[in-house]
Amino acid sequence: MAVQATDYFIETQLLNHQKHYVSFNFPSILSPNPKPSPSSSLSDFTYQITSQKPFLDSLLLKSGAVLFRGFPVKTAKDFNDVVEAFGFEEMPYVGGAAPRTNVVGRVFTANESPPDQKIPFHHEMAQVPEFPSKLFFFCEVEPGTGGETPIVLSHIVYEKMKEKYPEFVARLEEHGLIYTRVLGEDDDPSSPIGRGWKSTFLTSDKAVAEERAAKLGMKLEWMGDGVKTIMGPIPAIKYDRSRQRKIWFNSMVAAYTGWEDARNDPVKAVTFGDGQPLPADIIYDCLKILEDECVAIPWKKGDVLLIDNWAVLHSRRPFYPPRRVLASLCK
Repeated sequence: MAVQATDYFIETQLLNHQKHYVSFNFPSILSPNPKPSPSSSLSDFTYQITSQKPFLDSLLLKSGAVLFRGFPVKTAKDFNDVVEAFGFEEMPYVGGAAPRTNVVGRVFTANESPPDQKIPFHHEMAQVPEFPSKLFFFCEVEPGTGGETPIVLSHIVYEKMKEKYPEFVARLEEHGLIYTRVLGEDDDPSSPIGRGWKSTFLTSDKAVAEERAAKLGMKLEWMGDGVKTIMGPIPAIKYDRSRQRKIWFNSMVAAYTGWEDARNDPVKAVTFGDGQPLPADIIYDCLKILEDECVAIPWKKGDVLLIDNWAVLHSRRPFYPPRRVLASLCK
């Protein structure tokens, strides 16, 4: 049964390539209801979020992603207020690969890698045991050209991969994956995985970094001015209990096709959990499935995109500046 809109929110179809499934649209798109004309104030928007949280939770559970378009969200502080209104617990960004900068409150820049680089599909922080369940993105500055955020439903990817490569998927389910990444001391903004070990572990003390890595189940091997991080074996397929289905919860394609910089060879960045190499042809076919099944969100200034990290993988297309998209992670 479809989730019903409310007096304040209306569900719209503003994307030509939005996907339409039996009981929901992907993504769901909410805009202000013009009848009666809603208040243009941010405070009214945040009040409606809080008061209509059951409706919004139900919509997110059904669709996996909700795009709020046309609401009065103009600044990073406004965005922070919107995130706070949902009441989700904040998730510290410990163990993630992307270079990010704190802007205000719970708000960070999204991945700061150069605009000509594509960020491959991934579940946020799928390479570590503790990952966010919800992600918020906010468009503060609309892209000049490009810069879309493609999103794809994870269970669809799992089903298509299992149908096409049953033995490969069975091996993934049995062995999981090992992720290996070399970190410098400081952030490298020229790399999509350029977060240094100091900001990765939020410390400049190697002993504290080792403690925090150990809590994540991560091994560290210090090497000159950097450190090799080894995570795994870690599951590549998870079970989404809230929706009762298996999901393609990994960073396999992202690591194999995108974890490349002066310190890292992407082919060595991810292996089966028993240490055996992954088959390149299957990885690249998985990438094709991700591209075929995705919906690319073209950003408009003021957009807020809420993603259930259990249900949806996301990526970023290259762009011509300007573009400023901010993010917030929630437990």
